[in-house]
Amino acid sequence: MIVRDTMTKDPVTCAASAPLRDAVALMKKHHIGGLPVMDDKKLVGIITESDIIAQLETGRISDDLWLPSPLEVIELPIRELINWEKTKHALSNIGDTPVNKVMTRHVITVTEEMDIEAAAALMLKERIVRLPVVRGKELVGILTRADIVQAVGASYTA
Repeated sequence: MIVRDTMTKDPVTCAASAPLRDAVALMKKHHIGGLPVMDDKKLVGIITESDIIAQLETGRISDDLWLPSPLEVIELPIRELINWEKTKHALSNIGDTPVNKVMTRHVITVTEEMDIEAAAALMLKERIVRLPVVRGKELVGILTRADIVQAVGASYTA
């Protein structure tokens, strides 16, 4: 079995210049965890749930606050308030961030003629769950682990 027989044709994509909120909206609407990122018709990256979650990182718990012993009881709630403010700030600004600032630029791709087993092995080796499928420089599909599982399951259905 080859990639062409299993891939999702005409995958949902987003523009590199689009705000992150648009990419998230597309993922939610189509129930998918990642999108190929395009600059015109050229594949320039991939944006995934992991890329987005990484943007929510607010740093480690603030330990620069120290209160005298009698007030140590309230130190922890104050630290948590400071950390909540950092998280709120990260969440409020993330939607305006252009996709090309967050996306993974090094995109591992496969061709339509590649064997499914080789594509699956590549996913496992690289620890990824989706592979854009290209014909030359043109994006023609996307292959996900779910696509592979579905194809394998279908081959055993009598």
